[in-house]
Amino acid sequence: MKETTNQGHPKGLWVLFGTEMWERFNFYGMRAILTLFMVNSLMMKEADASLVYGGFLGLCYLTPMLGGFVADRFLGNRNCIMLGGLMMAAGQFLLFISATVFTSNLDLAKILLWVALGIIIFGNGFFKPNISSMVGSLYPKQEKNKLDTAFTIFYMGINLGAFLGQLICPIVGDVKDAGGIRDIYAFKWGFLAAAIAMVIGTMVFFYLKNKYVVTPEGRPIGGLPSKNDASDFEEGESQKAVFSKNALIGAVVAFVGLGFLFHYAFGQNIIYAVIYASGLSLAGLIISDTSLTKIERDRILVIYIVAFFVIFFWAAFEQAGSSLTFIADNQTDRNFFGWNMPPSMVQIFNGLFVVMFAVPFSMLWDKLRANNREPISPFKQAIGLLLIAVSYFIIAHNVKDLGNNGLLAIKWLILLYLIQTCAELCLSPIGLSLVGKLSPKRFSSLLYGVFFLSNAAGYALAGTLGSIMPATGDKFNKAKELGIDLQAVLDKKIVPTADQLALLDTNQISPTNPVFAGFEIHNLFEFFMVFVVLCGIAAAILFALTPKLKKMMHGIN
Repeated sequence: MKETTNQGHPKGLWVLFGTEMWERFNFYGMRAILTLFMVNSLMMKEADASLVYGGFLGLCYLTPMLGGFVADRFLGNRNCIMLGGLMMAAGQFLLFISATVFTSNLDLAKILLWVALGIIIFGNGFFKPNISSMVGSLYPKQEKNKLDTAFTIFYMGINLGAFLGQLICPIVGDVKDAGGIRDIYAFKWGFLAAAIAMVIGTMVFFYLKNKYVVTPEGRPIGGLPSKNDASDFEEGESQKAVFSKNALIGAVVAFVGLGFLFHYAFGQNIIYAVIYASGLSLAGLIISDTSLTKIERDRILVIYIVAFFVIFFWAAFEQAGSSLTFIADNQTDRNFFGWNMPPSMVQIFNGLFVVMFAVPFSMLWDKLRANNREPISPFKQAIGLLLIAVSYFIIAHNVKDLGNNGLLAIKWLILLYLIQTCAELCLSPIGLSLVGKLSPKRFSSLLYGVFFLSNAAGYALAGTLGSIMPATGDKFNKAKELGIDLQAVLDKKIVPTADQLALLDTNQISPTNPVFAGFEIHNLFEFFMVFVVLCGIAAAILFALTPKLKKMMHGIN
């Protein structure tokens, strides 16, 4: 028999909760200091670091497609989680080494950075879709209405880990002295803490999975695909996908063609082009499965439509690790009750607020459901998009009059993270739950991979948008020290000499304003308004589509 908690949730949920908590400690702790490490220790420009950051996160959510496929066809969820956890731990140890040797061998440190990020990318791909799929598999079909609550609880584990990672890794890895001078040798300890957390998470899963991560009848969940029981499938549901040869060839051709289109026509770098092309071609392949019924196809299309709008949410939300961190570092008064908070730690408020509000949100959905007033999942996600637009509208107006030397009060970043946390709880766990409820069993892990591809596309877009952040006050002050009037250069009132351009480049200062969609971004107000417009329009369209999506879900909310 399956063991359950007093709230009616299986104990296996708490095993997965703990495993994911330590994995997110590892991931978000590393994420908090990654761009600062690249800029301050490896001497990258902020714009380049933002693009690397976005590409890294995007690939982390591209590889779940591979991890989902391998799990569904060959290794099973359990083995993929173990493999992914060990790979991510190894990648963090390599980052630790990179942050140790950069002073003596900068080129080797950069090589180790690329290798480490590559290993973490594939490790996350094996880990991420499979643990999410196992949460959905804990509940028999008659209990699927508990999934929104279950994924909100699971999401609290994600953000408890994020909170701990964003607390501990910056404390040991992002260190400044009383004069504000950063210790560039301390980043290694943050990466080491992240590695240790991943080892702990992998061990938690290894030792507890057989006892608790089981079906109501006591059978292990997530074993080898060949050992899956037919009773896991709905009556009349196909147990195997059926792809024609033409469909497989078409998917490959579409991937190549779309890759070239995004790279050459839209100017995306190769990594971003691969991310966008992969999502579209895989989505097309799945929907071509000839065994799909009309109801299954409609439900999968709902996943695709929602996934498209999720892209804009993550593009805005994931500024936390790039542009918002740079702003916290360069143009924010980080005095928090007398303590000057490390800039990489400002992100911690998101994880803290999720831990505080995940259960209340879960209770809210339960109460609304009990009264038959619970909104359907796409409506909740539209609310999330609207909230994130509101958060950027508020911050835009608070940076409007800062000038080059004014400092943003930290309370406004805290408010931004509070509103974005509420947005996240309306969108992200609900999206995970939606995939679990709408996916045919034979596509369970793979459709989680597809859904994470929307995250990947969002992160890639986040990297592109983060790279258009205009110069902040520290850049103007540094240019002034070099004897250059940066504002006059940006306004094209003066043309810098070759020597001045070289000085600006050495100090990671761009002599031109960034451009997005043909519009020149002159200041932080215009930069933040980009997110207001993108997320506001996306929210309005998703609200309008909700009635149609409800029909396509065929009775599932």
